[in-house]
Amino acid sequence: MNLYQLSSQSLQFPDPSLALDEPNGLLAIGGDLAVDRLNIAYRQGIFPWFSPGEPILWWSPNPRAVLFPDALHLSRSMKKFLKRHPFQATLNQVFDDVIHACAHEHHDGTWITADIISAYRQLHRAGKAHSVEVWQDGTLVGGLYGVEQGSIFCGESMFSRADNASKYALLVFQQHFTRHGGKLIDCQVINAHTASLGVCEIPREHFLQQLAQYRDIPAAEGCWLPQPLPAPTL
Repeated sequence: MNLYQLSSQSLQFPDPSLALDEPNGLLAIGGDLAVDRLNIAYRQGIFPWFSPGEPILWWSPNPRAVLFPDALHLSRSMKKFLKRHPFQATLNQVFDDVIHACAHEHHDGTWITADIISAYRQLHRAGKAHSVEVWQDGTLVGGLYGVEQGSIFCGESMFSRADNASKYALLVFQQHFTRHGGKLIDCQVINAHTASLGVCEIPREHFLQQLAQYRDIPAAEGCWLPQPLPAPTL
C-alpha cells in the first residue's frame, strides 16, 4: 500500500486518480487541518476522515455519492409527515451546536474529533463551511453541515433528534441551494439513508469534472447569509 505523505512545507495533494481501491479512496496521510489546506483539498475533491488516535487520512472515493438538484426523493409517507409536522429551519445560525451534535450522533466511533471540530469552526469563520438547523418549538432537533465550493456543496454530516429532522434539513437546504444556483450536493459515500433520498453514485472522474466546472461559480448573492429557510415545496 503506497500512500502519499503530505509535507508540512507544502499544500500540494497527489492526483485523486492515485487513490487506493482498497480501502476505497484512501489517497494521502499527514499534513494538518489548516483552512488553506482544507480549501485546497475540497477544490480537488479530497476530504479528511480519520478516527481518534490515527494520523490525518485524506480520501477521494470512486465512485462518488452525489445528489443532483432534481433527484431528491420523498416517499408518500414522508410527504404526509412533513405536512403535519411543524419544523422550522435556519441557515448558519448555530454552526458550533450543529457540528457538536453531529459528533454526538456518532459517539460510538466518531470521526468528528476535537481537531475536526476546531478546524471546521475555523472554516466556518472563513465563510466556507455552513450549517442548516432544524428547530421544533425552539429546540434544535436536527441539522447538517458541509463545505461550499462555488455551486457545489460538500456535505459532511447530519444529525437528528426527532423523526425525519435530518431529512427535513436536507430537503430544505436542497431547495434553497437550487434556488441560488446550486448544481450538486456531494455526499461522499453512499449509505442506505442517503440512497433512500435519491443520492446516487457516479464515477469519481465525472464528479471531478463537475467540481472543476462549478467550483469557481459562486451561488447567488445572499445564499449563505444567516437566515430562516422557507418550508419546502412538496
